[in-house]
Amino acid sequence: MTPDKRPSPDALLRTARREARGALKIFLGAAPGVGKTYEMLSEGAARAKAGIDAVLAVVETHGRAETEALVAPLEIIPRRTIDYRGQQLTEMDIDAVLERRPQLALVDELAHSNVEGSRHPKRWQDIVELLDAGINVYTTLNIQHVESLNDVVASFTHVRVRETVPDSVLEDAEIEVVDIPPDELIERLKDGKVYIPTEATRALSHFFSKANLSALREMALRRAAQNVDRQMLEHLDASATPGTVAAGERVLVALNELPGGEALVRTTKRLADALHAPWTAVFIETPRAESFDAAAKARLAATLRLAASLGATIVTVPAESVIAGLRAQVAAMRATQLVIGKSRRSWWFELRHGSVVTTMLREAAGLAVHVIPAIGEVAASRPQRVRGNDEGPIVYLYVAGLIAIATGVARLALPLIGTGAIDLLYLLPVALSARLYGLRPGLAAGMMAALAFNFFFLPPLYTFTIGEPQSVLTFVILLGIAAFISRLTGDMRSRAAIGVRGARENAALAGFAQALTRVSDAQQTAETICSQVAGLLDVNTVLLTEGEGALAIVATSPSEIELTPVDRAAAEWALKRGETAGYGTATLSGSDWQFHPLKTSLGVLAVLGIARGDGGEPVPSDRAVLLSTLIGQASLAQERLRLETETRQLSVLEERDRLRVALLSSIGHDLRTPLTSVRAAIETIAAEHPTSPATPVARSAVDRLQRFLDNLLSMLRLDSGALTPASEAVDLTDAVGSAVADLRDLLGGKHIDLRVPANLPLVRADPVLLHHVLINLLANSVQHGGADGIVTIEGSRTANGITLTIRDDGPGLDPASEDRIFDMFASGTGTDRSGGSGLGLAIVKGFADAMKIKVSAGTHPDGGAAFSLMFTDLVEIDES
Repeated sequence: MTPDKRPSPDALLRTARREARGALKIFLGAAPGVGKTYEMLSEGAARAKAGIDAVLAVVETHGRAETEALVAPLEIIPRRTIDYRGQQLTEMDIDAVLERRPQLALVDELAHSNVEGSRHPKRWQDIVELLDAGINVYTTLNIQHVESLNDVVASFTHVRVRETVPDSVLEDAEIEVVDIPPDELIERLKDGKVYIPTEATRALSHFFSKANLSALREMALRRAAQNVDRQMLEHLDASATPGTVAAGERVLVALNELPGGEALVRTTKRLADALHAPWTAVFIETPRAESFDAAAKARLAATLRLAASLGATIVTVPAESVIAGLRAQVAAMRATQLVIGKSRRSWWFELRHGSVVTTMLREAAGLAVHVIPAIGEVAASRPQRVRGNDEGPIVYLYVAGLIAIATGVARLALPLIGTGAIDLLYLLPVALSARLYGLRPGLAAGMMAALAFNFFFLPPLYTFTIGEPQSVLTFVILLGIAAFISRLTGDMRSRAAIGVRGARENAALAGFAQALTRVSDAQQTAETICSQVAGLLDVNTVLLTEGEGALAIVATSPSEIELTPVDRAAAEWALKRGETAGYGTATLSGSDWQFHPLKTSLGVLAVLGIARGDGGEPVPSDRAVLLSTLIGQASLAQERLRLETETRQLSVLEERDRLRVALLSSIGHDLRTPLTSVRAAIETIAAEHPTSPATPVARSAVDRLQRFLDNLLSMLRLDSGALTPASEAVDLTDAVGSAVADLRDLLGGKHIDLRVPANLPLVRADPVLLHHVLINLLANSVQHGGADGIVTIEGSRTANGITLTIRDDGPGLDPASEDRIFDMFASGTGTDRSGGSGLGLAIVKGFADAMKIKVSAGTHPDGGAAFSLMFTDLVEIDES
């Protein structure tokens, strides 16, 4: 391999930025209890003993004697005290650390959320500020707190961690995995070395199962390996060091126009999945690619489409030869695995072009080469020769004319330069023929030049007989030089053509992007996409979007294009499935159109259809990458339009919500003063008439109105951002008991059937907001329940968390109102729930959403309306 010897500018810039900041080292663990804090303190103490100025910014020892013993030798930066809701809490004093400016700061628990009132909401943001100040940092982290892995961890542990760290924080960090086998960690839990015994028993039955720990351990090791691999690549690029050494695998598959390409792609996909590695499909575009016939181009296009659909990165590399292009791509991506097919080429082909497999096996040091035998027979048809300017026999007459002119000039110059220099004059028409007309006319010119030189200038003259041995050598040398010049000039002409086409495509893409930026509405954007793609690829185009119940044609090029039912079915498939359909695909291939979904982060927003007027392959293989880029830019344009539309709609909604909030806030505050007066009047009347039966009724009504106003004002504060939910560990048994106690006057003779087990895990929620939610649900059940007066409160553990259900003995909910019963000012229909204000359940929904609690309503199988709260964030006791 002969890679580029120049360092990568991007890698050099990243290295320079990293050197200007402090260094971050993360002690990464698979789960609490593996000893991350112990390892961090041990290494920090060792660095301090070696003369490094190290301080302890924050650490959680959890009372462990062996951990506290490691803290003693280190200088401790006092924490900052913050008053939070009447409690004195402590956080890292980042200003004190910056003022002290040590060489190394030890900061425990990277994913920790700071107390409200701190400079940054997250501790990782504090650490970023320390790094920017040039301070090196040691910290600890569990793998479940990595943002990109949060959903994966929750899928098998059924515990969603709310404190996460962005992956970007880990990118420049040195990661040390603190690892112990799952069995040993489970023994530590049983011995009470991680949690107290009661919590340890609960943890072993849920999060700390052996299967979960094994999966987390693998994820931690793999994440560390990915970091090492990426940093190694940056170092190699910055130092221009050749080689394919890497901690992670990168798979490259080389594709060609021959049959069997799809099997090659599927084999590579299986290999990449087994290695958990990214993979790239490359086609080396050589001058020979211009000679591919229609069948070869169709096979190559289908193979590239399949690779893209299976998740490969598609790359087309222009090169003089397949071997040179493959060398360059392997070096550029530092591939560790190369998959290549052993095609059934003739010996004559390999003699002229070389054996790619043999060359790669011989030269690929450090590269694993997988050779897949060819599947099926090589197409019997010979490559179709594509002519450039050499169309027809007239070109060879021009070549013969150039040789005749050179012969005439040579005859005139013979007395001046002699026979020995005449052969040099013939090189000019040979080079000129190859430059103007291509390789084959150049070779023909070389043969004609050699024969003319022999006939007119080598004795015996005017015959093709060569009388002297040195004349034979001169003839052969002239013929060889002519052939070499023809081949060299022809190759340069082909490479120039490839370069011109690449430059033309780049300019076209730039023009396409500029054209899209100049339009601002959906219709103009659609017309621009169709016209530009049609012009660049020489195809017919149509753009469709989802209308009212069916696909609607937004724009076409040329105009007045009609689609058949098969075409529309293919377009609908592409829209719904997000997959290419129609001509040349495996789905509805009977269509004359090939439909490509315009996929964005918002989903598939439109479908672009392309077709060739003559009914052939819509886009040849050599334009597949261009088509993919055009589709990507068109998708971004559609996404921009959708976001702009939603932004305008959001502005209208925000203005409407602002007016609504202002109105409700005014009403709430205006009612508070008269309500206070009414309460005082009731108490005065009760003192004068203690036995009056109206007093309890009046008190109950005032209490209900007071609860309504308190909930309304709290919800308005929540909507305006003035109220931030505080996540705390809450015992559902205590929360339900408190709500029932506060509603004792409203409950009256209602019977409360409590079925909330005392051994349920604690959940994370805002105690105040959860109290409001439970009171509103209980009040709703009391007011709209049946005549028996039974309200059932049931708590149960599920696979995804804890479900708390409150149901009454009434007739239940109308199925038509279940989806909208939580809407503002909505009330049930068809039951006795109608007639309410419609605010109580809306407040429940608002508070539950703020606490990330899922709330639902329905009719219980045993009868009555049931409202369920799903708690997925269970209490996880962090270990450092």
